[in-house]
Amino acid sequence: MKHLSPLLLAPILAAVLLLACTPTNAAHRGDGSAYDGTWSVAIYTLRGDCSSVRVAARIVGGRVYSEDQNYQSNGAVGTNGVIRVTVAGAGRSASGSGRLSQNSGAGRWSSSRGECSGTWSASRRAGF
Repeated sequence: MKHLSPLLLAPILAAVLLLACTPTNAAHRGDGSAYDGTWSVAIYTLRGDCSSVRVAARIVGGRVYSEDQNYQSNGAVGTNGVIRVTVAGAGRSASGSGRLSQNSGAGRWSSSRGECSGTWSASRRAGF
């Protein structure tokens, strides 16, 4: 796993940045966040040899979770739209932060060892 290419760092972050678990009853009990829903997230690598990707994502109850069990993530969206996420897996880790508005968002991400970094942007999809 230590020989894993840095090309996987952006997809790892993309898989977790705003990628939440399946809907829970929390959103239906009124414990949801203004940012809950499905999002389209584009991850751009600006420095380093990591790939850029686009993923579908979901936020439920303001919490960010990974659907891919190969990676562990921790993150949340605050009531003001500030989002912070960390992800680790396959011997690599990265963190991302930024801000969401009602239907869009943007921010930055970087790998923990500094080999790659870039930006991300998101847009809300209709029909959560």
